[in-house]
Amino acid sequence: MTNRQPADRRHDHAPSYYAASANRSLEFAPLQGEQQADVCVVGGGFSGLNTAIELAERGFSVVLLEAHRIAWGASGRNGGQLIRGVGHDVEQFQPVLGSEGVDALKRMGFEAVDIVRQRIERYAIDCDLTWGYCDLATKPRHLDGFDADLADLTRLGYPHPLRRLAQNEMGEVIGSDRYLGGLIDMGSGHLHPLNLALGEAAAAQSLGVRLFEQSAVERIEYGSKVRVHTAQGSVLADQLVLACNAYLQGLNPELSGKVLPAGSYVIATEPLPATLAKELLPQNMAVCDQRVALDYFRLSADGRLLFGGACHYSGRDPKDIAAYMQPKMLKVFPQLQGTRIDFQWGGMIGIGANRLPQVGCLPDQPNVYFAQAYAGHGLNATHLAGRLLAEAISGQAQGRFDLFAAVPHPTFPGGQRLRSPLLALGMLWYRLKDLF
Repeated sequence: MTNRQPADRRHDHAPSYYAASANRSLEFAPLQGEQQADVCVVGGGFSGLNTAIELAERGFSVVLLEAHRIAWGASGRNGGQLIRGVGHDVEQFQPVLGSEGVDALKRMGFEAVDIVRQRIERYAIDCDLTWGYCDLATKPRHLDGFDADLADLTRLGYPHPLRRLAQNEMGEVIGSDRYLGGLIDMGSGHLHPLNLALGEAAAAQSLGVRLFEQSAVERIEYGSKVRVHTAQGSVLADQLVLACNAYLQGLNPELSGKVLPAGSYVIATEPLPATLAKELLPQNMAVCDQRVALDYFRLSADGRLLFGGACHYSGRDPKDIAAYMQPKMLKVFPQLQGTRIDFQWGGMIGIGANRLPQVGCLPDQPNVYFAQAYAGHGLNATHLAGRLLAEAISGQAQGRFDLFAAVPHPTFPGGQRLRSPLLALGMLWYRLKDLF
């Protein structure tokens, strides 16, 4: 097994297939001295990059600070699945938002994917974008959920082809007898997330955004103007956007208490023979099952199986990611027995208690905005969050931002030491329910 990266790249991205197959190399200097801007964005993942792009397209001057490298976190190492929707079970917010508000959230979940599509087209970003996705059922109740989803999407006017699959039709999309049925969505798909993020960083730079890497924020002075301090410099700005997600940590304790870092992991096989790759996923769709400890997988552009899942709430990573993940892959595809694993990687994603992205501004600091806690829908929801933040900061379409901001987000109990163990116990209950 190998974890290869080109020699001319720094090794601070996860040792992933994505880092090894990145199609461009970008490097930005650390912040030194003082900068001034209309908006300072903290975080160089999808949230920060797309907020910066949306603001720059509206004429704002923007400085973006990243503690490591652009897309160092989940944005550069996720499963690459571009799936409609912005949260889990958004019906739960009907008491707060009403039925019209819930429907608006669902439609923004369609828009989120369209933003990614439009950004790729506008800036000619080469990131292996491929359309086609299928939800997979392992329990009869999942099939009932698919039927309800299909009816709801039809009611809302979802503009892309959908198709419900019976068990005897599953061979059309997956070479496994593990699944009872599926729901195809041709408006969702998959891509190379690191190449997308690097392309968006280049787009932001072309729009005049000043990007700085290796520039961890150490301190923030709040007020009518915000001063953001790093080890070697500072940024004075009218507005601040915190887009750190699972890596906010102590920078703002109020926000960090509402997002839990959880581990997520991916393995990548060696390139498969074309006949075997077509046997596994005949239509080259991204797929995902419906369990709490879900599996998600797809083919890469060069014919590898990328297999992910195993969300860990314990705060501890597996000692050997491949040894942990490979048996899960073989349960789905026993025909991959003996196939070499070329890459294994993982890291933190951000999850909130109610599993809806948290987009808003600090109650006592109206010029400080935030976006975090995407709970596995980050690839598209981050792009929507960037648009909503830019709309709010520029005074456009404030109601869309207010819809997200109106949802209360509980703080996880237990403080930093007990928060993860307590949630791990809670998630164990849901995993036990998956057995029935």
